[in-house]
Amino acid sequence: MKLIVGLGNPGRKYHKTRHNIGFLVIDELLARHDLKLDKSKFNGDYAMEMVHGEKVIFLQPQTFMNLSGNAVRPLMDYYGVDSEDLLVIYDDLDLPTGKIRLRAKGGHGGHNGMRSLIEHLGSKEFKRVRFGVGRPTNAMPIVDYVLANFAKSEQDVIQDSIGKAADACEEWIKGKSFLEVMNDYNS
Repeated sequence: MKLIVGLGNPGRKYHKTRHNIGFLVIDELLARHDLKLDKSKFNGDYAMEMVHGEKVIFLQPQTFMNLSGNAVRPLMDYYGVDSEDLLVIYDDLDLPTGKIRLRAKGGHGGHNGMRSLIEHLGSKEFKRVRFGVGRPTNAMPIVDYVLANFAKSEQDVIQDSIGKAADACEEWIKGKSFLEVMNDYNS
């Protein structure tokens, strides 16, 4: 069983913000397979379905970003998901807008959602898709920047990159090794 988690904040107010890019990639994956987040438990909304012959859980934590581990860990424990079968999608200020970078492990890089996950899992050994949202080019505080919507001029690159991030997830679900998926999608 594989668990794909998109990090974000619950509620319409945050729906299309930079910080919710993980939710947007999960939405794309659900749309591709005509699925809905039909379960609410463990502080999260999720769907569990067979996809490409693999049982997959798609999760959007409803804890707000900084407490993401409060949703992911209990779900993993309940369903017996190993860290090696966990993939987390989240926004990254250190990558240019729309750039995706896959990693097999790593630190939190200052991202509070990832910090919460590492704390709750007691490990940095899980797969991730870092999704570039860039940094503010003006004096806007980081918190305001990540909670703002993408600019109109960024929409095309964001939609394209959401598709690429979802494609990478699909390849991993189909059974390609994560190393191979990294080689294919990290450019």
